[in-house]
Order: sequence, then structure tokens, then C-alpha cells
Amino acid sequence: MLRIALLTFAVAAVPLPARSADLPEGFVRLETVAPAIERDIRYARSHNFVGRPIAAYAAPACILTRQAAEALAAAARDLAAEGMGLKVYDCYRPAPAVADFVAWARDLSDETMKAEFYPRVPKNELFARGYIAEKSGHSRGSTVDLAIVTLGRPPAVPWTPGDPLADCALPAGQRRDDATLDFGTGYDCFDARAHHGAAGLAAEATANRAKLKAVMERHGFKPYPEEWWHYTLAGEPFPDTYFDFPVTAGP
Repeated sequence: MLRIALLTFAVAAVPLPARSADLPEGFVRLETVAPAIERDIRYARSHNFVGRPIAAYAAPACILTRQAAEALAAAARDLAAEGMGLKVYDCYRPAPAVADFVAWARDLSDETMKAEFYPRVPKNELFARGYIAEKSGHSRGSTVDLAIVTLGRPPAVPWTPGDPLADCALPAGQRRDDATLDFGTGYDCFDARAHHGAAGLAAEATANRAKLKAVMERHGFKPYPEEWWHYTLAGEPFPDTYFDFPVTAGP
């Protein structure tokens, strides 16, 4: 059995500070490398499949290994030549956040956000279908969830608790508008329509997925088959290390 090394950075029992300049060696905040890339870090807020901020997300920040951040910046530069850019939804994900997801998934009584994020999947099947796992590549620091946006378009209307929930797999115009190109589903949609190669999508959505895949692969990222938004740097510097330092804002 492969033995996974775990670097431990103590997470305090008191509320985490929202701002910190301290990151492990080899990590950067995305805005220091690619400030033009938009950030909509869903797990620091409540518009996600759990419906609340997730453990160890003390700020809506994108932290990545330097190699992943620089590769992502290069992908964004390619898109900028076409009047397009990138929006990231999640970057480095602390191990305590993954544990929070696991605990939530085992609580079958909490289906607060089911109507939007997993309307056709029984919650007791989230593990078996691969939507929730006890370890995440995001915790290694070189995986990112993202979409393409048109530069200069109006921003998405912020979601607030109590807003109506719309099935993430509905066609564009019927599901919630993230102000991105149409990718056939919303972000974090636990549905077969979110898989690469899914049938029945609009031609525009299929083309947009192909565009995202092409630019990400050109800059060294590999896709995850079940999620059109999920990419990992092929030459990630910490392939066997799952970090647990919190996500904080810069100084």
C-alpha cells in the first residue's frame, strides 16, 4: 500500500484568523501571480452543496503551488487574447475541509441544498458515486476548479441564503447564472451531465468544455472525467502530500 505523507499545520480550536502572510514553502496566493483571474471561492461562503462556509476556509482566497499558479496564469493569458478569462471556484482545499464534507455526507438528515446541487442523487449514494471522498487532490495544492468567462461582462448576482434553488443541470437560462460561458451544468453539480463526454448537452456547452480542456491541457493540466470544472497539474510538486493549513487572505 502506498504510504501517504501528511504535513501537519496545527489548526487552532479558536476561530481561524482571516488574514495571514504565512504559507508553506512552494505555495502562493493566486492574486500575486495572476491578479486578473476572478475568484468565487464557494466554500468560504454559503452557496455550495453544504449550504454554509466549510471548515478551514477563513477567507475566500485561492492558494496554489507556485507551479500550478504560473501555469494557470499562462492559460489565462491565452484566453485574454480572445476577450475571455478564467474564474476559479476552488483551489487548495485543506484536509479539515475534506473531513467536513465527509461528516456532512454521513448526516443524511441535512439536505439543505439538494434541490440545486444533487436533485437526482440520493444522499446515501454520494460516496459510492464518487462525489464525496475521504481524500481530495485539492489538498495537494495543484488542483483547481474553474470556468471561462467573457471579459467585461456584468458580474453574477450574489447568492444569499434563502434565495431560490434551481436544479444545476437545467439548461442555461433556467439554472442559476454564474456569469460564465455555458458549460451545460452549474459548478459542483452532482450529475452525469457534468461528466466529460456527457450526452444531450447543447452544442455551445460541448464546445465550451472543449475550449476549457484544450487551454488547460496546453498548459500542463489534466481533466477529471466526472467534473468538467476540475483540473490537476500533471507535474504537481506534492503528489503524495495532503496539507491541512487553513485558507487565509494575504497581508
